[in-house]
Amino acid sequence: MKKLLTLLFATLLLIALVACGTANEEDEAAEDNNNAGETEGAEEGTEEKTEDQEVTELVVGASSVPHAEILEEAKPLLEEQGIELKIEVYQDYVFPNDDLESGTLDANYFQHIPYLESQMEEKGFDFVNIGGIHIEPMGIYSQNIESIDDIDEGTVVIMSNSVADHGRVLSLLEREGLITLAEDVEAVDATVQDVAENPLNLEFDTDIDAGFLPEFYEREADALVAINTNYAIEADLVPTDDALILEGSESPYVNVIAARAEDEDNEALHTLVEVLRSEEIQTFIEEDYEGAVVPVSE
Repeated sequence: MKKLLTLLFATLLLIALVACGTANEEDEAAEDNNNAGETEGAEEGTEEKTEDQEVTELVVGASSVPHAEILEEAKPLLEEQGIELKIEVYQDYVFPNDDLESGTLDANYFQHIPYLESQMEEKGFDFVNIGGIHIEPMGIYSQNIESIDDIDEGTVVIMSNSVADHGRVLSLLEREGLITLAEDVEAVDATVQDVAENPLNLEFDTDIDAGFLPEFYEREADALVAINTNYAIEADLVPTDDALILEGSESPYVNVIAARAEDEDNEALHTLVEVLRSEEIQTFIEEDYEGAVVPVSE
């Protein structure tokens, strides 16, 4: 009997030991799986962090209308290309170039080619044109003058103090037969001193900051006021409807992405230009601005 009890006790002890060993193995396996999961999660986290580090940030200065609006539309497309776009909005034509020169900006988008070239010559900026995006047709507006035939002798023509725009405005007046420019002067370089014939004795006021031109349009009802399209839009003017004289799409005054010369081959900046010239953005420009802003593809 004692032998039987001893044998039974040994058997039960063996079973208990085996069960305990199995439980330990299961616990160890579970712990290994947990550790593997944590390791895998950490690796995934590392991958995500690496991807975040690969995102390129571009800081671009722009006029509020239409430049900043166009850039906002391009943001999602740039994100798909791994570019995070930050937009700094400006209300003047001076600081965007100063901040580009200082390195505060990676690029700017507010100026046409003649203005860019004049600023580089005048201030010694070492900039490059990365690519043209759109044209903003210059318009000449008036509160009381409803047609070219209604322009009286001695009418004042108000334009901005940006010399780069003077030839542009004078070319429009010449196109309508109101003045004649000297033959030896390129229209883009013309100033009021280059007016050879002025049968109506038009007077020229060239001392106004571009941002204040809409105010002079409201104040000087009998004057002709040349307003840059971005400021016209901000003043709720519709260039195609409200302008007495409007520049055509053949204008050489293409608004460009400008950058420092050292960044001429910057891949992210060229991607920015490609996106802004994409069919999606060009369609947005055409539909949203209804001819007041004209996209270019080259």
